[in-house]
Amino acid sequence: MHTVSFLDLFIIVSYLVFSLFIAVIFSKRAGKNTKEFFLSGRNLPWWIAGTAMVATTFAADTPLAVTELVAKNGIAGNWLWWNMLFGGMLTVFFFARLWRRAGILTDVEFTELRYSGKAAAFLRGFRAIYLGLFMNVIILGWVNLAMVKIISVMFPDLTFFGIKSFNILGMEFTPQLLWVGVILVIVAVYSSLSGLWGVAITDTFQFFLAMTGTIILAIVALKIPEVGGIAGLKERLPDWVFRFTPKIGESEQTTGGVLSLTLSAFIAYIGVQWWASWYPGAEPGGGGYVAQRMMSAKDEKHSLFATLWFMIAHYALRPWPWIIVALVSLAVYPDLDAAHKGDGYIMVMKNYLPHGLLGLLLAAFFAAYMSTVATQLNWGTSYIVNDFYRRFFVAQAKEKYYVTVSRVTTILLMIVSLIVTANISRVSDAWVFILECSAGVGLVLILRWYWWRINAWSEISAMIAPFIIYPVITKFVDFPYSLFFIVGWSSIVWLTVTFLTPPTEEKVLLEFYKRVHPGGVLWRKVARKLPEIESDRGYWQLFIDWLAGCVMVYSALFGIGSLIFGDYLKAILLLLVMGASCGVIYYHLSRIGWTKIRD
Repeated sequence: MHTVSFLDLFIIVSYLVFSLFIAVIFSKRAGKNTKEFFLSGRNLPWWIAGTAMVATTFAADTPLAVTELVAKNGIAGNWLWWNMLFGGMLTVFFFARLWRRAGILTDVEFTELRYSGKAAAFLRGFRAIYLGLFMNVIILGWVNLAMVKIISVMFPDLTFFGIKSFNILGMEFTPQLLWVGVILVIVAVYSSLSGLWGVAITDTFQFFLAMTGTIILAIVALKIPEVGGIAGLKERLPDWVFRFTPKIGESEQTTGGVLSLTLSAFIAYIGVQWWASWYPGAEPGGGGYVAQRMMSAKDEKHSLFATLWFMIAHYALRPWPWIIVALVSLAVYPDLDAAHKGDGYIMVMKNYLPHGLLGLLLAAFFAAYMSTVATQLNWGTSYIVNDFYRRFFVAQAKEKYYVTVSRVTTILLMIVSLIVTANISRVSDAWVFILECSAGVGLVLILRWYWWRINAWSEISAMIAPFIIYPVITKFVDFPYSLFFIVGWSSIVWLTVTFLTPPTEEKVLLEFYKRVHPGGVLWRKVARKLPEIESDRGYWQLFIDWLAGCVMVYSALFGIGSLIFGDYLKAILLLLVMGASCGVIYYHLSRIGWTKIRD
């Protein structure tokens, strides 16, 4: 077992100082206007924009969550999030170009670009506060709590300048939480100073640091004497742990063993969840910080490639170092109870990494944590300032005034998130609640780009409908089977509301089509009135690209896994399939017509 040395602390502090240094460099540029502050002047190259997306989805709790999934249901347990690739790849080919073309500051602003009337204004303000404040601080609270857990395992006897803990209005602030607060202040400072440019550049550095650290940890973990490499793992762990895919058609497994799903549960995960439900970072049609990165890219070509790189890195490249350490933790710490299986990842770090490497890994965890928090703060602030404060209260001030307001809002969000963290003790199954209470809205978020008849009331009713049926359905039906009922109900509600309410004003529809020109048969009524506009076409080819993209990423994911576990023939075949899929996508993208954007 190792304690954290002076060398480890020096590495961590050096990393924190470097993050602030980047903020200072970009502070002047970010202070010019809100477009620079929130969208980096719409000038990010694809590799920075895409890497920033990947870094944001690597929170401090992610390796711990993967460890818990592997402990419960083997490698196949990761299908609970691997299934979201289908929706992400849909964003790559069908929506990335449209988001960049829209020329808006936030995805919430889209509501008044696409819809009309008081309903559109209400929807914009409601989504700004609901997502930017309430949902955002809950996400930040959960991410903070994970960092508290990591620090608690690494520094069990930690104090905060001699203070062991104190209580304010019933909220307990432990030393670990207070030190997380210090890190949070650093993140808030560099986020408020540097805007998206600094956040994106820092995210890129943080991603490579975090990946380097997790790969080193995986290599070191395999060399632990009582593990004995991949061969040793195979001897020590049951065969079901190493399965890449769940068993289909069997009774669902909830207490251990390979992930087993009934046919209907498999259909719910693979056939419904990814397009029907809203989930942070995996919104159907894109949205949130993913849309922010797409809109910040240089042009629509960079927007598409940024999102494609995000899909490849997020689903195919990054999981394996986490999975390997998760398997090692099962072999080394078999007696950890179910509630603390995730701690096994941190214990491998603490007990087997030499000084220096331990500091590097801790810095990598701080990097993962800070990249997520920085994006959440910048993204949430963009909603509150641009889509609420500026839209409804102070509409005509100078740009530097809004930048100042944005910086103050970033700090306030940080404080609120810390208070929320102090009130959270357990947030298990929060993702299930979000998926169920957003079931049905996903189809509206997709179709609003491709069907002129969708209006603001469609989206409002789709957001409200799940909450009406959720308390009843969840008493009798468990997740994921509940998705069938909630999605069916929500779809009936929003379709009925759509046809009972007036369509978006024609003037707004025409302006939207001129700017975005999505094309397709469901816009034909509007397109006929704008014969001079050359709209998008070739949707069958985009559908083929979508399929090829999914095959490419899954082939890469399982090809790399097969290579790691010594199944070389299977690995070669899968990587050949990946290469063929890449060829299909390259052939089409090299011939696509890219719209020249004027910002």
